Amino acid sequence: MVDKMNRENCKLLQPLDIANGKIKLQHRIIHAPVTRNRGVPLSATSTPENPNRIWYPGELMAKYYGQRATKGGLIITEAIPITLESSGMPGSSGLFIPEQADGWKKVVDAVHDKGGYIYGQLWHAGRATIPQMIGAPPVSASATPWDSPTDLYAYPPVGETERVRYADYPPVELSIEGIKAIIQDYCKAARTAMEIGFDGVEVTSANGYLLEQFLSTNVNKRTDEYGGSVENRCRIVLELMDELAKTVGEDNLAIRLTPFGLFNQNRSEQRIETWSYLCNSLKKNLKLSYVSFIEPRFEQFDSYEYKDDILRSWGLLGVTLDQFRTIFGNTPFFSCGGFDDTNCWDVVESGTYDGLLFGRLFGSNPDLVERLKKGLKLSMWDDSKLFGPFEDNSVGYVDYPSAEGI
Repeated sequence: MVDKMNRENCKLLQPLDIANGKIKLQHRIIHAPVTRNRGVPLSATSTPENPNRIWYPGELMAKYYGQRATKGGLIITEAIPITLESSGMPGSSGLFIPEQADGWKKVVDAVHDKGGYIYGQLWHAGRATIPQMIGAPPVSASATPWDSPTDLYAYPPVGETERVRYADYPPVELSIEGIKAIIQDYCKAARTAMEIGFDGVEVTSANGYLLEQFLSTNVNKRTDEYGGSVENRCRIVLELMDELAKTVGEDNLAIRLTPFGLFNQNRSEQRIETWSYLCNSLKKNLKLSYVSFIEPRFEQFDSYEYKDDILRSWGLLGVTLDQFRTIFGNTPFFSCGGFDDTNCWDVVESGTYDGLLFGRLFGSNPDLVERLKKGLKLSMWDDSKLFGPFEDNSVGYVDYPSAEGI
Protein backbone atom coordinates (compact mmCIF):
# COMPACT_ATOMS: atom_id res chain seq x y z
CA MET A 1 0.00 0.00 0.00
CA VAL A 2 1.32 3.45 -0.90
CA ASP A 3 2.50 5.64 1.98
CA LYS A 4 0.23 8.61 2.65
CA MET A 5 3.09 11.04 2.11
CA ASN A 6 3.72 9.72 -1.42
CA ARG A 7 0.15 9.51 -2.70
CA GLU A 8 0.09 12.80 -4.58
CA ASN A 9 2.91 11.51 -6.79
CA CYS A 10 0.96 8.39 -7.76
CA LYS A 11 -0.37 8.20 -11.30
CA LEU A 12 -3.91 7.83 -9.98
CA LEU A 13 -3.68 11.48 -8.97
CA GLN A 14 -1.85 12.66 -12.08
CA PRO A 15 -3.39 14.22 -15.24
CA LEU A 16 -4.76 12.18 -18.15
CA ASP A 17 -5.90 13.28 -21.59
CA ILE A 18 -9.20 11.90 -22.89
CA ALA A 19 -11.41 12.93 -25.83
CA ASN A 20 -8.33 12.71 -28.06
CA GLY A 21 -6.67 15.54 -26.18
CA LYS A 22 -9.67 17.87 -25.93
CA ILE A 23 -10.06 17.17 -22.20
CA LYS A 24 -7.23 17.02 -19.65
CA LEU A 25 -8.33 15.31 -16.47
CA GLN A 26 -6.44 16.41 -13.36
CA HIS A 27 -6.75 12.98 -11.73
CA ARG A 28 -7.91 9.48 -12.64
CA ILE A 29 -10.44 8.79 -9.87
CA ILE A 30 -13.63 8.61 -11.89
CA HIS A 31 -17.24 8.58 -10.75
CA ALA A 32 -18.78 5.39 -12.12
CA PRO A 33 -22.28 5.29 -13.67
CA VAL A 34 -24.27 4.26 -10.60
CA THR A 35 -28.07 4.28 -10.77
CA ARG A 36 -29.80 5.70 -7.71
CA ASN A 37 -33.41 6.23 -8.94
CA ARG A 38 -33.79 9.70 -7.48
CA GLY A 39 -35.60 11.40 -10.36
CA VAL A 40 -38.70 13.56 -9.94
CA PRO A 41 -41.94 12.07 -11.36
CA LEU A 42 -43.35 14.07 -14.24
CA SER A 43 -46.84 13.32 -12.94
CA ALA A 44 -47.23 13.85 -9.21
CA THR A 45 -50.21 11.49 -9.17
CA SER A 46 -49.64 7.89 -10.23
CA THR A 47 -52.45 5.34 -10.34
CA PRO A 48 -52.79 1.85 -11.83
CA GLU A 49 -55.05 3.35 -14.50
CA ASN A 50 -52.66 6.20 -15.29
CA PRO A 51 -49.22 5.38 -13.87
CA ASN A 52 -46.34 7.83 -13.98
CA ARG A 53 -43.67 6.44 -16.29
CA ILE A 54 -41.41 9.44 -16.79
CA TRP A 55 -38.91 11.02 -14.40
CA TYR A 56 -36.63 14.03 -14.73
CA PRO A 57 -33.60 15.29 -12.75
CA GLY A 58 -34.55 17.70 -10.00
CA GLU A 59 -32.52 19.89 -7.67
CA LEU A 60 -31.60 16.85 -5.57
CA MET A 61 -29.80 15.16 -8.45
CA ALA A 62 -27.99 18.38 -9.33
CA LYS A 63 -26.88 18.62 -5.71
CA TYR A 64 -25.64 15.01 -5.68
CA TYR A 65 -23.48 15.37 -8.76
CA GLY A 66 -22.26 18.81 -7.71
CA GLN A 67 -21.18 17.44 -4.33
CA ARG A 68 -18.97 14.86 -6.04
CA ALA A 69 -17.51 17.05 -8.76
CA THR A 70 -13.85 18.09 -8.54
CA LYS A 71 -11.68 20.37 -10.60
CA GLY A 72 -10.56 18.37 -13.61
CA GLY A 73 -12.39 15.25 -12.43
CA LEU A 74 -14.64 13.06 -14.58
CA ILE A 75 -18.16 12.03 -13.64
CA ILE A 76 -20.13 9.49 -15.68
CA THR A 77 -23.83 9.72 -14.99
CA GLU A 78 -26.26 7.03 -14.06
CA ALA A 79 -27.89 5.24 -16.98
CA ILE A 80 -30.14 7.64 -18.92
CA PRO A 81 -33.10 6.10 -20.80
CA ILE A 82 -33.15 7.36 -24.38
CA THR A 83 -36.92 6.81 -24.73
CA LEU A 84 -39.83 5.82 -22.53
CA GLU A 85 -39.67 2.29 -23.96
CA SER A 86 -35.99 1.98 -23.02
CA SER A 87 -36.49 2.62 -19.30
CA GLY A 88 -35.83 -0.19 -16.88
CA MET A 89 -36.61 1.25 -13.44
CA PRO A 90 -38.77 3.86 -11.74
CA GLY A 91 -36.92 7.00 -10.77
CA SER A 92 -34.55 6.83 -13.75
CA SER A 93 -34.35 10.19 -15.48
CA GLY A 94 -34.44 9.97 -19.25
CA LEU A 95 -33.46 12.41 -21.98
CA PHE A 96 -36.36 12.44 -24.42
CA ILE A 97 -38.61 15.34 -23.33
CA PRO A 98 -37.80 19.02 -22.65
CA GLU A 99 -38.31 18.74 -18.88
CA GLN A 100 -35.63 16.07 -18.74
CA ALA A 101 -33.22 18.11 -20.83
CA ASP A 102 -33.76 21.08 -18.51
CA GLY A 103 -33.10 18.91 -15.48
CA TRP A 104 -29.94 17.36 -16.88
CA LYS A 105 -28.68 20.83 -17.78
CA LYS A 106 -28.87 21.72 -14.09
CA VAL A 107 -26.79 18.62 -13.31
CA VAL A 108 -24.24 19.51 -15.99
CA ASP A 109 -24.02 23.08 -14.74
CA ALA A 110 -23.49 21.91 -11.14
CA VAL A 111 -20.52 19.79 -12.23
CA HIS A 112 -19.06 22.48 -14.47
CA ASP A 113 -19.37 25.04 -11.68
CA LYS A 114 -16.87 22.91 -9.73
CA GLY A 115 -14.53 22.71 -12.73
CA GLY A 116 -15.41 19.08 -13.45
CA TYR A 117 -16.32 17.15 -16.58
CA ILE A 118 -19.42 15.00 -17.08
CA TYR A 119 -20.39 12.32 -19.62
CA GLY A 120 -23.99 11.12 -19.93
CA GLN A 121 -24.45 7.35 -20.10
CA LEU A 122 -27.09 6.39 -22.67
CA TRP A 123 -29.20 3.32 -21.89
CA HIS A 124 -31.79 0.97 -23.29
CA ALA A 125 -32.91 -1.77 -20.91
CA GLY A 126 -34.24 -4.10 -23.62
CA ARG A 127 -35.93 -7.10 -22.04
CA ALA A 128 -34.80 -6.09 -18.51
CA THR A 129 -38.07 -4.30 -17.85
CA ILE A 130 -41.81 -5.00 -17.79
CA PRO A 131 -44.83 -3.59 -19.70
CA GLN A 132 -46.20 -1.93 -16.56
CA MET A 133 -43.03 0.17 -16.46
CA ILE A 134 -42.93 1.34 -20.08
CA GLY A 135 -46.50 0.99 -21.32
CA ALA A 136 -45.54 -1.46 -24.06
CA PRO A 137 -44.03 -4.94 -24.38
CA PRO A 138 -40.27 -5.04 -23.78
CA VAL A 139 -38.08 -5.50 -26.87
CA SER A 140 -34.89 -7.45 -27.36
CA ALA A 141 -32.68 -9.12 -29.92
CA SER A 142 -35.06 -12.09 -29.87
CA ALA A 143 -38.27 -13.08 -28.13
CA THR A 144 -36.22 -15.00 -25.57
CA PRO A 145 -37.96 -15.25 -22.19
CA TRP A 146 -36.09 -14.81 -18.93
CA ASP A 147 -34.21 -18.05 -18.32
CA SER A 148 -35.10 -18.26 -14.62
CA PRO A 149 -38.84 -18.48 -13.86
CA THR A 150 -38.31 -17.22 -10.31
CA ASP A 151 -36.49 -13.96 -11.10
CA LEU A 152 -38.59 -10.95 -10.12
CA TYR A 153 -38.66 -7.38 -11.39
CA ALA A 154 -37.17 -5.17 -8.68
CA TYR A 155 -40.31 -3.11 -7.99
CA PRO A 156 -44.02 -3.95 -7.64
CA PRO A 157 -46.08 -2.38 -10.44
CA VAL A 158 -47.98 0.78 -9.52
CA GLY A 159 -50.96 -0.08 -7.33
CA GLU A 160 -49.66 -3.56 -6.49
CA THR A 161 -47.80 -4.88 -3.46
CA GLU A 162 -46.09 -7.91 -4.98
CA ARG A 163 -43.24 -8.00 -7.46
CA VAL A 164 -43.86 -9.78 -10.77
CA ARG A 165 -41.86 -12.34 -12.71
CA TYR A 166 -39.80 -11.32 -15.73
CA ALA A 167 -40.66 -14.68 -17.31
CA ASP A 168 -44.33 -13.67 -17.45
CA TYR A 169 -43.48 -10.80 -19.81
CA PRO A 170 -41.21 -12.12 -22.58
CA PRO A 171 -39.83 -9.55 -25.00
CA VAL A 172 -40.78 -8.92 -28.58
CA GLU A 173 -38.07 -9.46 -31.20
CA LEU A 174 -36.98 -6.18 -32.76
CA SER A 175 -37.56 -5.86 -36.48
CA ILE A 176 -34.85 -4.46 -38.74
CA GLU A 177 -36.86 -1.24 -38.86
CA GLY A 178 -37.06 -1.26 -35.07
CA ILE A 179 -33.29 -1.61 -34.78
CA LYS A 180 -32.74 1.33 -37.13
CA ALA A 181 -35.26 3.40 -35.17
CA ILE A 182 -33.54 2.69 -31.85
CA ILE A 183 -30.19 3.73 -33.32
CA GLN A 184 -31.78 7.05 -34.24
CA ASP A 185 -33.24 7.32 -30.73
CA TYR A 186 -29.71 7.03 -29.36
CA CYS A 187 -28.49 9.68 -31.77
CA LYS A 188 -31.29 12.06 -30.80
CA ALA A 189 -30.51 11.66 -27.09
CA ALA A 190 -26.78 12.09 -27.73
CA ARG A 191 -27.39 15.25 -29.72
CA THR A 192 -29.55 16.66 -26.94
CA ALA A 193 -26.90 15.75 -24.37
CA MET A 194 -24.25 17.73 -26.22
CA GLU A 195 -26.60 20.67 -26.79
CA ILE A 196 -27.24 21.04 -23.04
CA GLY A 197 -23.55 20.94 -22.22
CA PHE A 198 -22.47 17.37 -21.51
CA ASP A 199 -18.78 16.93 -22.29
CA GLY A 200 -19.51 13.63 -24.02
CA VAL A 201 -21.69 10.53 -24.01
CA GLU A 202 -20.98 6.95 -23.01
CA VAL A 203 -22.98 4.07 -24.48
CA THR A 204 -23.67 1.21 -22.11
CA SER A 205 -23.25 -2.02 -24.05
CA ALA A 206 -23.03 -3.82 -20.74
CA ASN A 207 -24.81 -5.44 -17.81
CA GLY A 208 -27.25 -7.51 -19.82
CA TYR A 209 -29.14 -4.55 -21.28
CA LEU A 210 -30.32 -4.25 -24.89
CA LEU A 211 -27.00 -3.97 -26.71
CA GLU A 212 -25.46 -6.81 -24.72
CA GLN A 213 -28.59 -8.85 -25.36
CA PHE A 214 -27.62 -8.73 -29.05
CA LEU A 215 -24.06 -9.80 -28.17
CA SER A 216 -25.19 -12.71 -26.00
CA THR A 217 -25.74 -16.15 -27.49
CA ASN A 218 -28.31 -17.14 -24.87
CA VAL A 219 -30.58 -14.21 -25.76
CA ASN A 220 -29.88 -13.49 -29.43
CA LYS A 221 -31.41 -16.32 -31.49
CA ARG A 222 -31.82 -14.35 -34.72
CA THR A 223 -31.02 -15.83 -38.12
CA ASP A 224 -30.73 -12.55 -40.03
CA GLU A 225 -27.81 -10.11 -40.32
CA TYR A 226 -28.07 -9.28 -36.59
CA GLY A 227 -27.71 -12.84 -35.29
CA GLY A 228 -25.96 -16.16 -35.65
CA SER A 229 -22.28 -15.34 -36.14
CA VAL A 230 -20.01 -13.27 -33.92
CA GLU A 231 -19.89 -10.59 -36.60
CA ASN A 232 -23.67 -10.41 -36.90
CA ARG A 233 -24.28 -10.26 -33.15
CA CYS A 234 -21.87 -7.32 -32.90
CA ARG A 235 -23.45 -5.49 -35.82
CA ILE A 236 -25.93 -3.33 -33.90
CA VAL A 237 -23.25 -2.02 -31.53
CA LEU A 238 -20.88 -1.16 -34.37
CA GLU A 239 -23.60 0.48 -36.45
CA LEU A 240 -24.77 2.46 -33.44
CA MET A 241 -21.29 3.68 -32.57
CA ASP A 242 -20.66 4.72 -36.17
CA GLU A 243 -23.89 6.71 -36.26
CA LEU A 244 -23.18 8.32 -32.90
CA ALA A 245 -19.70 9.29 -34.07
CA LYS A 246 -21.28 11.04 -37.05
CA THR A 247 -23.77 12.73 -34.73
CA VAL A 248 -21.58 13.99 -31.88
CA GLY A 249 -18.01 13.23 -32.99
CA GLU A 250 -15.60 10.47 -32.01
CA ASP A 251 -13.92 12.74 -29.46
CA ASN A 252 -17.19 12.96 -27.52
CA LEU A 253 -18.03 9.25 -27.61
CA ALA A 254 -17.19 6.37 -25.27
CA ILE A 255 -18.48 2.88 -24.50
CA ARG A 256 -18.86 0.58 -21.51
CA LEU A 257 -18.41 -3.19 -21.85
CA THR A 258 -18.74 -6.19 -19.53
CA PRO A 259 -17.23 -9.15 -21.42
CA PHE A 260 -17.50 -11.46 -18.42
CA GLY A 261 -20.67 -10.17 -16.80
CA LEU A 262 -23.66 -12.22 -15.64
CA PHE A 263 -26.11 -9.48 -14.70
CA ASN A 264 -29.65 -9.67 -16.08
CA GLN A 265 -29.33 -13.35 -16.98
CA ASN A 266 -26.44 -12.88 -19.40
CA ARG A 267 -25.33 -16.48 -19.96
CA SER A 268 -23.52 -15.94 -23.23
CA GLU A 269 -21.03 -18.33 -24.76
CA GLN A 270 -18.16 -17.26 -27.06
CA ARG A 271 -17.08 -14.54 -24.66
CA ILE A 272 -13.53 -14.12 -25.91
CA GLU A 273 -14.45 -14.40 -29.60
CA THR A 274 -17.37 -11.97 -29.39
CA TRP A 275 -15.82 -9.20 -27.34
CA SER A 276 -12.43 -9.48 -29.07
CA TYR A 277 -14.09 -8.99 -32.45
CA LEU A 278 -16.16 -6.11 -31.08
CA CYS A 279 -13.16 -4.36 -29.54
CA ASN A 280 -10.95 -4.86 -32.58
CA SER A 281 -13.68 -3.40 -34.78
CA LEU A 282 -14.23 -0.41 -32.50
CA LYS A 283 -10.51 0.33 -32.36
CA LYS A 284 -10.14 -0.01 -36.13
CA ASN A 285 -13.10 2.19 -37.02
CA LEU A 286 -13.23 4.87 -34.32
CA LYS A 287 -10.95 6.99 -32.17
CA LEU A 288 -13.02 6.98 -29.00
CA SER A 289 -12.68 9.33 -26.05
CA TYR A 290 -12.13 6.34 -23.73
CA VAL A 291 -13.36 2.79 -23.12
CA SER A 292 -14.69 1.50 -19.81
CA PHE A 293 -14.84 -2.09 -18.54
CA ILE A 294 -15.90 -3.98 -15.43
CA GLU A 295 -13.46 -6.33 -13.73
CA PRO A 296 -13.97 -10.00 -14.75
CA ARG A 297 -14.39 -11.27 -11.17
CA PHE A 298 -16.76 -8.51 -10.11
CA GLU A 299 -20.56 -8.81 -10.00
CA GLN A 300 -22.47 -6.12 -8.17
CA PHE A 301 -24.80 -8.53 -6.39
CA ASP A 302 -22.75 -11.74 -6.26
CA SER A 303 -19.69 -12.84 -4.30
CA TYR A 304 -16.22 -13.28 -5.74
CA GLU A 305 -16.46 -16.97 -4.87
CA TYR A 306 -19.61 -17.38 -6.94
CA LYS A 307 -18.07 -15.53 -9.87
CA ASP A 308 -14.93 -17.67 -9.63
CA ASP A 309 -17.09 -20.78 -9.92
CA ILE A 310 -18.68 -19.40 -13.09
CA LEU A 311 -15.36 -18.37 -14.62
CA ARG A 312 -13.94 -21.79 -13.77
CA SER A 313 -16.86 -23.49 -15.53
CA TRP A 314 -16.02 -21.44 -18.64
CA GLY A 315 -12.33 -22.31 -18.42
CA LEU A 316 -11.61 -18.64 -17.75
CA LEU A 317 -10.60 -18.62 -14.08
CA GLY A 318 -7.93 -15.98 -13.69
CA VAL A 319 -8.92 -14.18 -16.89
CA THR A 320 -8.04 -10.47 -17.02
CA LEU A 321 -8.84 -7.52 -19.23
CA ASP A 322 -5.28 -7.51 -20.60
CA GLN A 323 -6.26 -8.70 -24.07
CA PHE A 324 -8.74 -5.84 -24.44
CA ARG A 325 -6.23 -3.37 -23.07
CA THR A 326 -3.83 -4.54 -25.77
CA ILE A 327 -6.46 -4.19 -28.49
CA PHE A 328 -7.28 -0.61 -27.55
CA GLY A 329 -3.66 0.44 -27.28
CA ASN A 330 -3.45 4.17 -26.59
CA THR A 331 -7.20 4.66 -26.13
CA PRO A 332 -7.71 5.63 -22.45
CA PHE A 333 -8.77 2.43 -20.71
CA PHE A 334 -10.83 2.49 -17.49
CA SER A 335 -11.91 -0.30 -15.18
CA CYS A 336 -14.48 -0.59 -12.39
CA GLY A 337 -15.24 -3.18 -9.76
CA GLY A 338 -13.99 -3.62 -6.22
CA PHE A 339 -11.46 -0.79 -6.08
CA ASP A 340 -10.99 0.96 -2.74
CA ASP A 341 -8.31 2.75 -0.74
CA THR A 342 -6.35 -0.48 -0.23
CA ASN A 343 -5.96 -1.75 -3.80
CA CYS A 344 -6.07 1.24 -6.14
CA TRP A 345 -2.62 2.69 -5.84
CA ASP A 346 -0.32 0.61 -8.00
CA VAL A 347 -2.78 -0.19 -10.79
CA VAL A 348 -2.14 2.79 -13.03
CA GLU A 349 1.63 2.61 -12.40
CA SER A 350 1.60 -0.96 -13.65
CA GLY A 351 0.11 0.14 -16.96
CA THR A 352 -2.90 -2.14 -16.46
CA TYR A 353 -5.40 0.73 -16.73
CA ASP A 354 -5.34 4.49 -17.26
CA GLY A 355 -8.06 5.31 -14.74
CA LEU A 356 -10.24 3.66 -12.11
CA LEU A 357 -13.97 4.02 -11.56
CA PHE A 358 -15.49 4.12 -8.09
CA GLY A 359 -19.23 3.65 -7.60
CA ARG A 360 -20.70 3.08 -4.16
CA LEU A 361 -17.68 4.58 -2.41
CA PHE A 362 -18.18 7.78 -4.39
CA GLY A 363 -21.78 7.74 -3.24
CA SER A 364 -20.91 7.53 0.46
CA ASN A 365 -17.86 9.82 0.18
CA PRO A 366 -18.71 13.01 -1.70
CA ASP A 367 -15.09 14.09 -1.13
CA LEU A 368 -13.64 10.73 -2.20
CA VAL A 369 -10.79 12.26 -4.20
CA GLU A 370 -9.63 14.34 -1.25
CA ARG A 371 -9.91 11.40 1.15
CA LEU A 372 -7.85 9.17 -1.09
CA LYS A 373 -5.28 11.89 -1.61
CA LYS A 374 -4.88 12.47 2.14
CA GLY A 375 -5.28 8.86 3.25
CA LEU A 376 -8.43 9.61 5.24
CA LYS A 377 -10.84 6.91 6.34
CA LEU A 378 -13.65 6.16 3.89
CA SER A 379 -17.31 6.02 4.91
CA MET A 380 -19.32 2.96 3.91
CA TRP A 381 -22.64 3.16 2.10
CA ASP A 382 -26.07 2.16 3.37
CA ASP A 383 -27.22 -0.80 1.25
CA SER A 384 -30.85 -0.17 2.12
CA LYS A 385 -30.74 3.31 0.58
CA LEU A 386 -28.87 2.59 -2.64
CA PHE A 387 -31.81 2.27 -5.02
CA GLY A 388 -34.82 4.59 -4.71
CA PRO A 389 -37.31 5.96 -5.13
CA PHE A 390 -38.01 6.72 -1.45
CA GLU A 391 -40.41 8.99 0.35
CA ASP A 392 -37.38 11.11 1.23
CA ASN A 393 -34.94 10.70 -1.65
CA SER A 394 -32.24 12.76 0.08
CA VAL A 395 -31.50 10.06 2.66
CA GLY A 396 -28.55 7.89 1.68
CA TYR A 397 -27.96 10.18 -1.29
CA VAL A 398 -26.93 13.76 -0.54
CA ASP A 399 -26.65 13.47 3.26
CA TYR A 400 -23.26 11.72 3.44
CA PRO A 401 -20.88 14.22 5.08
CA SER A 402 -17.43 15.12 3.86
CA ALA A 403 -14.49 14.27 6.10
CA GLU A 404 -14.53 17.84 7.40
CA GLY A 405 -18.15 17.42 8.47
CA ILE A 406 -17.61 14.22 10.47
